[in-house]
Amino acid sequence: MKRFGEWGIALLLINQLREWKQNMTWKLIGVNIIVMLTVILLAGVSVKDFACVLVEKYRLVGEEKNIMFNQTMQFYLIRASLLALVVAALIHYVFIKKMLVPLRRLTESTRQLTEGTYPEMLEVTSRDEIGLLTEHFNEMTRTLKRAEENRKRMLSNISHDLRTPLSNLNGYLEALGSGVITGDRELYQSLLEESQHITRLVEQLHLLSVWEDRREMHMAKACIPIDELISRSTNVFQWEIKNREMDLHVAVEPGMVIGDEDGLRQVVNNLLQNAIRHNAGRMIWVTGICEPLHYRVTVSNIGQPMPEEVRELVFERFYQADPARHRAEIGKGSGLGLAIVKEIVQKHGGEVGLSSADDKHSFWITIPRSQ
Repeated sequence: MKRFGEWGIALLLINQLREWKQNMTWKLIGVNIIVMLTVILLAGVSVKDFACVLVEKYRLVGEEKNIMFNQTMQFYLIRASLLALVVAALIHYVFIKKMLVPLRRLTESTRQLTEGTYPEMLEVTSRDEIGLLTEHFNEMTRTLKRAEENRKRMLSNISHDLRTPLSNLNGYLEALGSGVITGDRELYQSLLEESQHITRLVEQLHLLSVWEDRREMHMAKACIPIDELISRSTNVFQWEIKNREMDLHVAVEPGMVIGDEDGLRQVVNNLLQNAIRHNAGRMIWVTGICEPLHYRVTVSNIGQPMPEEVRELVFERFYQADPARHRAEIGKGSGLGLAIVKEIVQKHGGEVGLSSADDKHSFWITIPRSQ
């Protein structure tokens, strides 16, 4: 029984050592104790040996007093070393514990993330590595939360955008099949428009997924005269602009950019379509300016005043500034046009943005220039 008790105590000590090894505080304290012991030992032994050499060299005391001197030196050395070790360990423990508090909070917040809940933003109390880590963790949490909200909104909007036209198609087709109603030109045109809406939505979803998965090395990049590309794109919309009794003002500077021509054409077309569909005035402005490193394209129109929080969301997928009206007019966007613009431009190494002054909204992009 005595042997089993000894084994139990030994196992308990081993488990306690393992727990200490897993604790960052004890690891840091242990490392610093080893460093302090090494420094104290080297310094103390050097001082003791130097004093002994002086005593031996100059014969300041007798042999018996020399031994006593060595013993006294050794005693004070050990006492001073232990005192220094205890004081240093206490000071070190206080500072290390204070330093590790943010790490423990980060650990707890990370655990909450792995369980599927979003923790509160952590307070940044310093500007050192731990403070920067806390800032990056807060930004990561905000990004994940925003991505989750976008995913839920995207699923909700996809289901809404598909459910409405599919319900209309099913209802009309069932009524036609059962003979409740008879088809006419107006009915078939309505069914065609619903079908075209579904087709546009699926095509835009496919286009967005293609550009999300596309790597820069797989893009067919070339030097493109961006002013000519803009002119060709605006010419395509001339009939629609005239039909809506609008005017288009184009002022673009000559410039060469590096990019995928099909992708950039899609970007300009989407910006123009967005400006036409949401234009509350009679004018649309398209400008192109050569900057030192980029070419800036801006498409402006007159619309409804837009709050600041809305401006930050217009490039998100399926975001509708006025969701109650987006189906009121056939041909309205599905909320993917600007998301596609953002994805393509970012793949080109450029930026997108929105500048608003009252009811005038300017959507702008930048594309790296050809040097």
